[in-house]
Amino acid sequence: MKINVLALDGAFDTGLAAVMDALATANELAPMHGLDALRFEVSVVGLRRHVKTSLGMVVPVLAADAAPLPDWVVVPAIGYKMPDVLQQALTRPDVRDAGDALQAWSASGSNIAAACIGTFVLAESGLLDGEAATTTWWLAPMFRQRYPSVALDESRMLIASGRFLTAGAALSHMDMALALVRQASPELAATVARYLIVDSRPSQSAYAITDHLSHADPLVQKFERWARGRLDRGFSLDDAANELATSKRTLARRMGEVMGKSPLAYFQDLRVERAVHLLKTTSHNLDRVAGMVGYADGITLGTLLRRKLGRGVREIREAG
Repeated sequence: MKINVLALDGAFDTGLAAVMDALATANELAPMHGLDALRFEVSVVGLRRHVKTSLGMVVPVLAADAAPLPDWVVVPAIGYKMPDVLQQALTRPDVRDAGDALQAWSASGSNIAAACIGTFVLAESGLLDGEAATTTWWLAPMFRQRYPSVALDESRMLIASGRFLTAGAALSHMDMALALVRQASPELAATVARYLIVDSRPSQSAYAITDHLSHADPLVQKFERWARGRLDRGFSLDDAANELATSKRTLARRMGEVMGKSPLAYFQDLRVERAVHLLKTTSHNLDRVAGMVGYADGITLGTLLRRKLGRGVREIREAG
């Protein structure tokens, strides 16, 4: 999964670091689950050559127009917590340029996530008009007045609407990052959460009741393990339900609630992920790779990869 983290001048240090640390931890822990094919390719991108955080840290950035087309763009908060100073910050030229860049990424098919005051940057672009969203609770009146076309619900920590994901107050950056990890692997997201936020000691666990935990669904995690173990075979919802000792309806409902997709769609995504990994890391020809991920021939797999990723086999291998 390719992720561009958009760092603007005055970025909220904790938010930016939380996103980067969560994704880096996911990459470190993935091999523990045999998820060698899964990797988050993260680029910190900027709209100016020099970017400093709100605490004065210099952030090395890649020019946004030079970055690869991402699956997700992440907009961390900028460090303006009060309405008056935030109002002024939203008129900055780089914030206006951020709106243009977000529109371009969205038009190219990228999903966009924003947390805390980063939701204001996303809303400034107009992309949230007609969508549901959340934001940091104490700025909800300002958000509602400034963006009346957005269906705001500040009582929720995370809201997915269309191709957009918004998160609430400052520490929701971690919930947002875990939601991105969950899109690729619910089991890995649960492991990252255990390493970073969910400690069994009462002094810490009392503060770890985040929206992420409501999505730590054991059935979905079991389905992921089942699916990854049989990518070279045909998919059967009946077999999946029987193996997991549940009903087809329950499995489909839980996958829809947690992953936003059907069991078959997630199974196919895992096949694509595995095929890309094999193309990048082995010299197997396309027919052999196709057989290893359950497709009849290389032509079928090649057509699917181009339709899903917009790249052919040669481009995928060269990008490895």
